Amino acid sequence: MSDIAPAWSEAFAGPPVAPPDVFPGGVDRAWVYGDGRGRGVRVAVVDSGVDAAHPAVGRVDEWVAVEIDKAAPDGVRFEPGPHDDLYGHGTACAGIIRSLAPDVELVSVRVLGPSLKGSARAFAHGLDWCIEHGVDVLNMSMSTASDDWAATFWDLVDQAAFAGVLLVSAMNNERRRTIPSEFAGVFSVACAPGTDRERVRWNPHAPAEWGAAGVEVTVPWVGGGAIVATGNSFAAPVVAGHLARIVGAHPGITPWQAKSLLAAVAHTGHGDG
Repeated sequence: MSDIAPAWSEAFAGPPVAPPDVFPGGVDRAWVYGDGRGRGVRVAVVDSGVDAAHPAVGRVDEWVAVEIDKAAPDGVRFEPGPHDDLYGHGTACAGIIRSLAPDVELVSVRVLGPSLKGSARAFAHGLDWCIEHGVDVLNMSMSTASDDWAATFWDLVDQAAFAGVLLVSAMNNERRRTIPSEFAGVFSVACAPGTDRERVRWNPHAPAEWGAAGVEVTVPWVGGGAIVATGNSFAAPVVAGHLARIVGAHPGITPWQAKSLLAAVAHTGHGDG
């Protein structure tokens, strides 16, 4: 037999290393979530911007807008610094996350315009920016149906997994291509019954792996107010908020471990009772 090992085998040449025990002495919500505040966890909202003045948001710790610029090398430019929410959608997602994990560091990555329209290019570069800038949890209440961008997003999802970034992505509200939500490397989210954001449900039948409140729910909106809205968009930040709690309690947790812990505390009953 040759003494030359195949590529990738060098990582296992030394003494065996036991994986972390993700369930030491049993699992309950207190252990999974810790104090539940998400302190020190960087959570990005890739969306239409965030209204930092909204009382449900509290503050935004970092900002960047991804703008299409054909003169730029990659066709986009990054504009750091405070920006407005051009629609209200990003503020809704940020407020939901803040309500669940009040001490997170919010990062607003604006890739959508006033009509919630945007390009897959800006979306992809926004995701790439987050991976490169130390984001722990990334909420994407948006998707693309363009097959032309599937390979790019597949690669970005892999990069995020290798970097330990937890990607939360809302399924489309219609049955159509939902990239990157349909990829196994993300926490794909759709609406579940009820309005209690403390309850997350697990679905063994992909691609909508996780469910949370998103039907006729009250969400923050620009101008300091709130609206009643329905959509998978508003279920995704619920899952992002729960994951921020998990990361806050278990820094350095991998995406697969986080999935295991979230599944362990997933709601298995019916209704809001």
